[in-house]
Amino acid sequence: MAPESNHPCPPSSFEANCGKGNLAATDDEKGEVLMNQNQLRIGRPPRHHMSSSQLSSAVELELETGVVTVKPSSDEHPRFVPVFRSGSCSNIGRKKYMEDEYICIDNLLGQLGAAAESSCPGAFYGVFDGHGGTDAALFVQKNILRFIVEDTHFPVCAKKAMKSAFLKADSAFAKADSLDKTSGTTVLTALIRGRTMLIANAGDSRAVLGKRGKAIELSTDHKPDSTSERPRIEKLGGAVYDGYLNGEISVARAIGDWHMKRPEGSPCPLTAEPELQEKVLCEEDEFLILACDGLWDVMSSQCAVTIVRKELMNHNDPEKCSRELVRLALNWNTRDNLTVVVVCFSSDPPPWLETPKLKRSISVEGMCLIRDAMDNNS
Repeated sequence: MAPESNHPCPPSSFEANCGKGNLAATDDEKGEVLMNQNQLRIGRPPRHHMSSSQLSSAVELELETGVVTVKPSSDEHPRFVPVFRSGSCSNIGRKKYMEDEYICIDNLLGQLGAAAESSCPGAFYGVFDGHGGTDAALFVQKNILRFIVEDTHFPVCAKKAMKSAFLKADSAFAKADSLDKTSGTTVLTALIRGRTMLIANAGDSRAVLGKRGKAIELSTDHKPDSTSERPRIEKLGGAVYDGYLNGEISVARAIGDWHMKRPEGSPCPLTAEPELQEKVLCEEDEFLILACDGLWDVMSSQCAVTIVRKELMNHNDPEKCSRELVRLALNWNTRDNLTVVVVCFSSDPPPWLETPKLKRSISVEGMCLIRDAMDNNS
């Protein structure tokens, strides 16, 4: 293999929103940034001013519905500024021990302090589904963010820093004293800087984006018998028996589990390397759900998004939303620990959506509510 180049990685869209290239901003741009930052501090999205001529040419009156829509002219590009709010809920479920951990940081700058290399607002979230004990999940929960921000590639090459951080955490756990190296954990994180969100996943937890009521899956469940993981496992000399990697573990990627791994640096069927998904947030992106497989074993991604959106419209509280998902999963007889994190990208609740009048099939929300009612009466 050729030696790795020392040239810096070209900035991705992750850095385009937060990099040093903004230092040469014009006076007008600086004023807009200052206004956006001031409004972000008080929890309101920024206003985008339009001249009277632009406003009059942009107003479109829909007489049939009575809705007035303001459309910016072609030279207007309003910027969506996310406001981070989160809530979480964790429950032991029907297992003997609680092995999950999670992390919620709505203000990444405040958490990092002097370690922050930019003034770009951000957030960090993660869920860690432990197995074989709690040591691995707790170790990663305490250290993963540090491994990310201390990596030499951060923040210029955030993707490279994220992959490196997962592998460093795996190696550091193997060398940590007085910890059970046979314990393991799946790792799912969301790092947000500005409008760009980077999802990193190793395991079968799942990240789902709620986009105007539609569920968008931002991660892949790393099950050993999945079409993406089985070929990789078998190529490296592993085997899948009844859905289990080498007959021992039900995930194909995890940090820890060193009794199943080869010497450090050797390719292994069970890997700690994450898959990454980058998403630039827009106004239609309303919230993110991060949850361990205890939720997804009994609930579809679309059902979870429908429930959270309905709850947010009622009370606009992400913590209550996470509690409701956990409550329903328990009612629907999940057999695993439950950990759910709900992250909102606006201080306002989701808007009402017009539903097609001609469709008469039952909605996903209706199916969820019927199932819940039937289970409560059984």
